[in-house]
Amino acid sequence: MDTIKNFALQLDELQFVGRDLSRPESVIAEKDGTLWVSDTRGIATRINPDGTQQLLGDVGHEPNGLAMDTEGNLYSANIGDGNVYKMYRDGSYEVFLDQIDGRPLGAPNFVFIDSRDRIWISISTAELDYMVSVSSLRPDGYIILIDENGPRIVGDGICITNEVRMDSEEKYLYAAETMKGRILRFPVNKDGSLGKKEVFGPESLGYGSFVDGFTFDAEGNIWVTTLFRNGLMIITSDGEAHTVFEDPVDDALKKLVDKVEAGTVVFQDFRNCAGPRLQLLASITFAGPDLKTVFMGSLAMPHLVTFRSPIPGLPMRHWK
Repeated sequence: MDTIKNFALQLDELQFVGRDLSRPESVIAEKDGTLWVSDTRGIATRINPDGTQQLLGDVGHEPNGLAMDTEGNLYSANIGDGNVYKMYRDGSYEVFLDQIDGRPLGAPNFVFIDSRDRIWISISTAELDYMVSVSSLRPDGYIILIDENGPRIVGDGICITNEVRMDSEEKYLYAAETMKGRILRFPVNKDGSLGKKEVFGPESLGYGSFVDGFTFDAEGNIWVTTLFRNGLMIITSDGEAHTVFEDPVDDALKKLVDKVEAGTVVFQDFRNCAGPRLQLLASITFAGPDLKTVFMGSLAMPHLVTFRSPIPGLPMRHWK
């Protein structure tokens, strides 16, 4: 625990992987070193262990959070067109989910697959144009569960739902509540329904810390990207939080926060927060044979950020 509480990095210790990527928001790693990265030119770019790349799918819009099943198929939440896609390894794809309870999904953000192969999907907002809910701080984000009983809404009332994941024992489903700058969690009942939500860790991760992606390490700590601070924080298993690194643009961040509070924020305000070294870090995943190599995606960089962790990550479903 003490090792991770003291873990911090300087910006010049970070390295970069990949090239010419377009909005590489989410990253999935396989055991053999293959990386899959969401890409607005299609669905995803595959980065092979030898560094070669292939763009797969031709959906476009804004492919966002990725998950992989045990057969190696990708699930992509497209926040730009309102659909969740299933993409096969040859690049062919189909619409996996496009509505719930007879209405459009809104803005799908992320897909997570648990050990029972249940699929959890976060919907940032019921509006396809997610900026409507961002600018009004409307808590209309929700969570879908797909199991043997089909798709159903199991959690709601979230102010922009971002990534969702489970802890190692799958007792809780955790969710990033972006516009509140915090991590929520819900007790998971045997039938997949969710109990009352609560905040895990600080009520807010700090000024302008609009959280985006997160993941667990093997010790139960949560590694969280702070999108507009261009940084990374860790919430330890006892609920304490500290910054690992960040590259904020203070003036732009203040203007963004002021506009969010006034309900006048526009998308360009987000872009203005891109830092001189790091730009809008959005996701994080553990990789490598020892699960100590970290990769981070972003909304604006043409490559991934990478570094080494002192402790391994929690393996995802497809690793098992």
